[in-house]
Amino acid sequence: MQHFFFTIFLLLSSSCFIYQTTSKSTIEPCSNSDTCSSLVGYTLYTDLKVSEVASLFQTDPISLLTTNAIDISYPDVENHILPAKLFLKVPVTCSCVDGIFKSAFVHYKTRPSDTLSLIADTVYGGLVSADQIKEGNPSAVGSDPSVLNVGTNLWIPLPCTCFNGTDNNLPAIYMSYVVRPVDTLAGIAARYSTTLTDLMNVNALGSPAIKEDDILAIPLSACASSFPRFASDYALSVANGSYAITASHCVQCSCGPGSRNLYCMPASLAVSCSSMQCKSSNLMLGNVTVQQTGGGCNVTSCNYGGFVNGTIITTLSSSLQPRCPGPQQFPPLVVPPTSVGPDVMFAPAPSPSESGGAPMDGPHSSVVPASGSVIAFPPSGGPSGSASSACLLNPLASFPIAILLYLCVKYVISLPL
Repeated sequence: MQHFFFTIFLLLSSSCFIYQTTSKSTIEPCSNSDTCSSLVGYTLYTDLKVSEVASLFQTDPISLLTTNAIDISYPDVENHILPAKLFLKVPVTCSCVDGIFKSAFVHYKTRPSDTLSLIADTVYGGLVSADQIKEGNPSAVGSDPSVLNVGTNLWIPLPCTCFNGTDNNLPAIYMSYVVRPVDTLAGIAARYSTTLTDLMNVNALGSPAIKEDDILAIPLSACASSFPRFASDYALSVANGSYAITASHCVQCSCGPGSRNLYCMPASLAVSCSSMQCKSSNLMLGNVTVQQTGGGCNVTSCNYGGFVNGTIITTLSSSLQPRCPGPQQFPPLVVPPTSVGPDVMFAPAPSPSESGGAPMDGPHSSVVPASGSVIAFPPSGGPSGSASSACLLNPLASFPIAILLYLCVKYVISLPL
């Protein structure tokens, strides 16, 4: 009799683990016309050329380098081999797909021995699941996902978020980040110069608990542009400490350390470009003149106004400021990496001097389990949008267990006292 009840207990316990939620990913609802620039955090699974990494995400190799403040002046930099386990911020276009923000333009051509799991977990570093690739490519994958024809073009629905390009009403660009085994939410917050509270608000987390392979949306401070809507680089936003190349590689914009002001100047790659001189002035794009007066400092600058129909728009601005500005601060450049320390990939994120911070109004989002898991509904009175890590039973799967319990109770009642 004791063995019988122990067996029942094991069945119930194991069912809890079988249907427990797995990794979570922050999603953002959208309308059909919504789009933005965003980032995904990617760790190289093997040595790859800069151009090969860019090809995986259908992005410009130079944009990949400038996003990570890697010096693009090195000879043949696009063919530079980046080492395995190197972490990069990869720029992707975030578009509205079926009412949810995803990458709409990332595609992958299958190779011999590829499987959906290999593509999802290894090639794209867990940013997407095999089930999500299968669901996004029903005609290409077919009924048997274990069989992939070589050369099949697959859409890779990477996660991304926009949140109107702001965080707490300040310019921000969002990066999708796959949680590593050693990560803590406080450590991630410290690494990316935000607060524990802000990360919890952005990702609708009810507690700081995170798990390996969860995908978080991380707000990075940014410098935002104010270009007109008809400019091809409208809504350009550059993460703090990095660069962006625009206007057909003619203009380089940067967001200096701790700055919120976008600064643009002619790019080092500029070859055949339209005029970058401000009208009615001898100032070129990026030039600034200052003149100290008794009433303050007269500042005149030639600024970038966007790229319109192949023309670089420049605007001349003058203002009287209390004091003259100092030299322009640029993000420090790094040489193209050739190696990664053995502990970089699995080194714990730095711990902040103090966790948390003042409560902030973050963008609204919802968190859902990865494909194949059970959706967790918040308990009554609990934090909205958070996925519980408690045991979640699939109603259909729990039905046989209920019958088993009923038979067990009925058997006990029938026993003589």
